[in-house]
Amino acid sequence: MSAPTAQLPATSDVWAEVDQHLIRYGGTFTPEIIDRAEGSFLHTESGRRILDFTSGQMSAILGHSHPDVVATVRRQIGTLDHLFSGMLSRPVVDLARRLTQTLPAPLDTALLLTTGAESNEAAIRMAKLVTGKHEIVSFARSWHGMTQGAAAATYSSGRKGYGPVSAGNFAIPVPNAYRPDFLDAEGALDWRRQLDFSFDLIDAQSVGALAACIVEPILSSGGVIDLPLGYLAALQAKCRERGMLLILDEAQTGLCRTGAWYAFERDGVVPDILTLSKTLGAGLPLAAVITSPEIEQEAHDRGFLFFTTHVSDPLVAAVGNTVLDVLQRDRLDVRAAELGQVLRAGLLEIQERHAVVGDVRGRGLLQGLELVLDRETTEGSDALGADVTRRCLDLGLHMNVVQLPGMGGTFRIAPALTSTEAEIRLGVEILDEAIGAASATLG
Repeated sequence: MSAPTAQLPATSDVWAEVDQHLIRYGGTFTPEIIDRAEGSFLHTESGRRILDFTSGQMSAILGHSHPDVVATVRRQIGTLDHLFSGMLSRPVVDLARRLTQTLPAPLDTALLLTTGAESNEAAIRMAKLVTGKHEIVSFARSWHGMTQGAAAATYSSGRKGYGPVSAGNFAIPVPNAYRPDFLDAEGALDWRRQLDFSFDLIDAQSVGALAACIVEPILSSGGVIDLPLGYLAALQAKCRERGMLLILDEAQTGLCRTGAWYAFERDGVVPDILTLSKTLGAGLPLAAVITSPEIEQEAHDRGFLFFTTHVSDPLVAAVGNTVLDVLQRDRLDVRAAELGQVLRAGLLEIQERHAVVGDVRGRGLLQGLELVLDRETTEGSDALGADVTRRCLDLGLHMNVVQLPGMGGTFRIAPALTSTEAEIRLGVEILDEAIGAASATLG
């Protein structure tokens, strides 16, 4: 007798199981059960096809189930998947070498980990050890992760109710040109004066133990805020004056998404430590900390310890090598720049048509669109952002809206680098329709 065929539970039963068995970890779940994904599209159990305008969690830069990645996983899982953390494999050594070859000197040494939080945790830990100091500076709208050191440097959300964070963490204001706090004679953001003011405050609060500053070149969870040209160089100078290391978190901007291999290239700045994650594994858990031989040597001499279960795992390292293969072979930095122009042009047209669109900003295939109730006052509305998000999903488009106090709802738009121009235009069309329908209901 043949084995009985497994029957999928009814959708209502699945959601009952969700309510009974899952811990909620960040708001509500998207009201769809995803069955599979391919390229730029998600497919639900109910048979719907949804265009993914966030690349999963801003990670799947090669789209979902890319054939090269699938082939690598199938091959590698059958030969070598996981090792004792003190052992090495060819995929790990190859990825470390190849990653550093995409970067300017002296970023020549790499540590391979799993998540963005883990890579930022390691970078902060390394900076503290090497400098012998403990104070960390980051942006007031930052997101660097949920582990201890990373969470202490995260200010966009998640700070209340968990007790004390690591000692010596300071926030500086974000240079947001759309919502300027320091104005020049023309009424535009005076980011140099803002930065000077920020470090005057840091100096007043510091106990003389400033170790590092960790920032994203484009704040994503902070509302897709692109740092003004020249800001990173000025920030690095502030760090140098104080003996601090500059850590750049390129979890979402690294590996071609902005139209360049790394976002910091635009500014002619080389960080002391670079962290990568999301895009490196193209959706699989892979992250990296990259620094100079001098910093690595000093850390080693002082007994640097970051021994984790999945450090230097061969399976995901093999995937990372495949990601580099595809990025280089298909020139996806150029593709991201070209598709980014198409996406941005479409978003600017939406802004012209709808008064609720206050600002469009970003680089390449990381764009932000901010919704406001009034362009003059830039007053935001959580309800409007939630309404547009729901309407997009109903129309077959997955969007993510960032809603922070004092800001409007900002959509983080990050399609796969492998998207077609037709898919980009389809997403823009759906977003246009959703914004139009939602804004028509406003009193």
